[in-house]
Amino acid sequence: MPKDPDIPLAAGPAIILVEPQLGENIGMVARAMANFGLAELRLVNPRDGWPSEKARAAASRADHVIDAVTVFDDLAAAVADLNFVFATTARERDGFKPVRGPVQAGRALRARHMAGQRTGILFGRERFGLYNDEVGLADEIVTFPVDPAFSSLNIAQATLLMSYEWMKSGLEDETKTNFSSPEMPPATKEQLHGLFAYLEGALEARGYFRPAPKKPKMVDNLRAVLTRAGFAEPELKVLRGIISSLDRFSPAMPRGDGSPGDDPRRIPAAARARKAEIDGQADKAADKGDDIPPQDGKGTDND
Repeated sequence: MPKDPDIPLAAGPAIILVEPQLGENIGMVARAMANFGLAELRLVNPRDGWPSEKARAAASRADHVIDAVTVFDDLAAAVADLNFVFATTARERDGFKPVRGPVQAGRALRARHMAGQRTGILFGRERFGLYNDEVGLADEIVTFPVDPAFSSLNIAQATLLMSYEWMKSGLEDETKTNFSSPEMPPATKEQLHGLFAYLEGALEARGYFRPAPKKPKMVDNLRAVLTRAGFAEPELKVLRGIISSLDRFSPAMPRGDGSPGDDPRRIPAAARARKAEIDGQADKAADKGDDIPPQDGKGTDND
C-alpha cells in the first residue's frame, strides 16, 4: 500500500494495555518501549487511575513515554484510529485469525509502518490477558514460543519482546550490535614462535619436560594449545608479560622487593640456565688450560 502523505508516521506501533492493574507494571512497560524506540502508550481503563507516580518511578527516566500516555474508557476507542492491530496471547483462541510468531509480527508491523499505516499491539490484564471479544477487535494474533507448562508473561516482559522485534526488523543487518570488539592485528608466526621459544625456555629451566624422552611430544602439545586460539599481537604481549613476571619473581622474592637486576636470582630462569651452561663450559676450559671462547660478542678478559 503506498504511503498516504496526510498520515503522519508515529515512532512505531502504539502499545495498548487493557485494564492494567499496577502502576509499576505500566512504568516497566514504558521503560521497555523506550529501550527499543517506541513512545506511544495507550491505557484502557487502568484500575488505579492515571497519572501514577508509581508508574513514573518504575519507568526509570522514560518520562517522554509516561508524559505522552493517553487513556481510553474502552478498547474500541483505543484502536479506532489504527489501521492494523496485533493481539498478544499465550492461549489458543477459537476463530479464524492468522497467528504469527514475534519475528513475523515485527516484520509485518515494519512493512505496514513504512507504507504509512498506523499500527498497534494489544496486551491484556496481568491476571488473565484478553477476553475473546477483545481479541476479536484485532486483525491478527501474535504468540510467543514459551513453555506450555508455564506460558504466562508479565506485560512488561511481553512488551519488551515485541519492542525488540520491532527495532530488529528495522536494522539493515539483524545481527548488528551497537558496538563491537576492538580491531587487533593478528600475530605473525615470528611473534608466535618467539613466544613458544620463551615459554619453552622457562619451562625447561624448571624441569617441566620430564621424562626427557617425552619432551618432543610435550612441546607439540604445548604448541597445539597455543596455536588453536589464533592470538592477536596485543594478546601475545600480555602472555609474554605474564611469563616474564613468573620467570623473574616468586613468593619468596615478590615484585617490589628490589629490581630484577639487584639480585642474580631474579634473572629469568631460562637465561639463568643458559648462563650456568656457559659458566660450566668456561670452568672446564680453564681446568684444561684452553682458551675460553668469547660469549655474547663480549670477548674474554685477555682481549
